[in-house]
Amino acid sequence: MKIRFDGKTALITGGSRGIGKAIAMAFAEAGANVVITARKAEQLEAAAQEIGTECFWLASNVGAEESAEEVVDATIKQFGGIDILVNNAATNPYVGHLIEADLPRWNKTIQVNLTAPLLWTQAAWKAGMKDKGGVVLNVASVGGLATSSELAVYNVTKAALIHTTKQLAAELAPGVRVNAVAPALIKTDFARLLWEGERGEKAANTYPLKRLGEVEDIANAAMYLCSDAAGWVTGQTLVLDGGATIDFLGI
Repeated sequence: MKIRFDGKTALITGGSRGIGKAIAMAFAEAGANVVITARKAEQLEAAAQEIGTECFWLASNVGAEESAEEVVDATIKQFGGIDILVNNAATNPYVGHLIEADLPRWNKTIQVNLTAPLLWTQAAWKAGMKDKGGVVLNVASVGGLATSSELAVYNVTKAALIHTTKQLAAELAPGVRVNAVAPALIKTDFARLLWEGERGEKAANTYPLKRLGEVEDIANAAMYLCSDAAGWVTGQTLVLDGGATIDFLGI
């Protein structure tokens, strides 16, 4: 089955680079009208030119309360509606143990990684999905399934996002499906410190499939979950990890 999104409009937060841009490009190639948003106008403009003529961009602070309604309203004005929302934008300003996390960076991570997906989903729901239906996809992380000595705060937000996905799926059914993807280490600029050089090679060798993820791996999964092919799937988190979470424990 070839997935197409002709006549559909998809809004992707954090769509100027990495996973978000890959999802936007895949949707555009499948016929969707695409709207991308992020903080930096220059990066958005460059990404939109790469994605193609049916890509519309707006700079916004994804974590700001007013941004969601403004961008959703602009999307509807530009394309007449919104069918798909991809909550991809994320931040990770703190590295270290949870017990030592400072409040400002904790609050920022919560705001962008957890509060923002709720705000954007609320905006899309109120602006049309409530009556016409639609699909929401949250980009979580395998970090939300485990603990970490370095990404403690980030992982807490992703664990909460996975549960938020279930809660919203229950509340917004049957008209709106809500799912999530949970990638392991993907080769993006956002995660460059984790995969560049020997560290990345070492990590890849621990995965059963012996490679790190590429942005296209996530885009392909997003295509499925946001399409009619996944019409009986909601409240689920698809783990995309090269087999990392099923590897042997060495016992």
